[in-house]
Amino acid sequence: MRLLCGQLKTVASRSGFAPRLFIAQTLVIAAGASIAALVAWAVAPQLFHTHLEHAGLSSTSSQAHHVEEAFTSSLIVSVSVALLSSVVLALVVSWLITRLVERSIGAVVTSTANIAAGNHTVRVPPSRLGREFSDLTGSVNQLAIQLDTSEEVRQQMLSDLAHELRTPITTIAAQVEAAEDGIRVPGEQMYSVIRGAADRLKRLADDIDAVSLAGEKQLRTNPEPTAVNDIVTAAIREAQTGFDNAGVTLTVGSTVPDFVDADRARIGQTLANLLSNALRHTPSGGTVTVSSHRRNNNQIDITVKDNGDGIAADHLPHIFDRFYRTDTSRSRDAGGSGIGLTIARALAEAHGGTLIASSRGTGHGATFTMILPKQPPKRSPTGDPR
Repeated sequence: MRLLCGQLKTVASRSGFAPRLFIAQTLVIAAGASIAALVAWAVAPQLFHTHLEHAGLSSTSSQAHHVEEAFTSSLIVSVSVALLSSVVLALVVSWLITRLVERSIGAVVTSTANIAAGNHTVRVPPSRLGREFSDLTGSVNQLAIQLDTSEEVRQQMLSDLAHELRTPITTIAAQVEAAEDGIRVPGEQMYSVIRGAADRLKRLADDIDAVSLAGEKQLRTNPEPTAVNDIVTAAIREAQTGFDNAGVTLTVGSTVPDFVDADRARIGQTLANLLSNALRHTPSGGTVTVSSHRRNNNQIDITVKDNGDGIAADHLPHIFDRFYRTDTSRSRDAGGSGIGLTIARALAEAHGGTLIASSRGTGHGATFTMILPKQPPKRSPTGDPR
């Protein structure tokens, strides 16, 4: 038995999980069978001998000796057959379980190896080993889906970044070449064009930096009690000129006189992103409305609603993804980098809130709702709210 255990351990140390599992089960079965045989051999003859004495048969008589030999031989045969049958059956069941485990683990290993090699389309077949293995295969499949989506977003992001960088760089290079060739004389107009292209590059760099910080949850805020009306009024005042030039009406809907604990500059940036996005997607003659209301006793909603292009149902879950565009060509022409909404949601989350979007579909406008924690009302020394 000791020699068998040593050989099995040697084999197990050089094998994979499935052989080790089978060897471990074999050792358990062998140990159980050995213990059962030893117990039967040690206990049964003594008990039988005691019963013979109680029956009045002397232990030295030939009859007692013959009966004990018959019992011992029958015990050996019956126990041996029973143990052998049990061991064989247990080994067969263990082998089947081991094969099932090996196939399931092998499928996971093969799939993860393919995923690591860059093939994100592979999927692990369902497992029949219980909830834990089903959860494992489900997690691996979900990982593959997320990596596949991330790869698509990464490729799109690189393409978008190349386009966003190429446009201002081409503008600057054209102006410099025109000056070098004597086609244009450097002046205020040229400087203005170059300055605009440089500003666009700076905004893109700032956006990339902001979205990187958002992904690492490192956006810094300095919140203080701020009136919701002041936030809305400031955002509309800054955006009004752009709306007037585009022929889009910017209005204020219902508002609440509550306060939120917010960084005025950061929340202003968030509303500016939402208004800029609404302006890009609302044609001339359209309307954008900013309003606020109480969601509940602890939260305030600030809503930007337009009657423009709307958002298709398949795009709606992804509009806050980095560099995601529902209409790539139009967004590029409009100068959007595709990360404004990502930054807007990150800023809202940095304040303990969030940003959600809704739309009834293409052509039915869109509504963006920023949810912020409500600032509790101040109380007078007497305990009355002020």
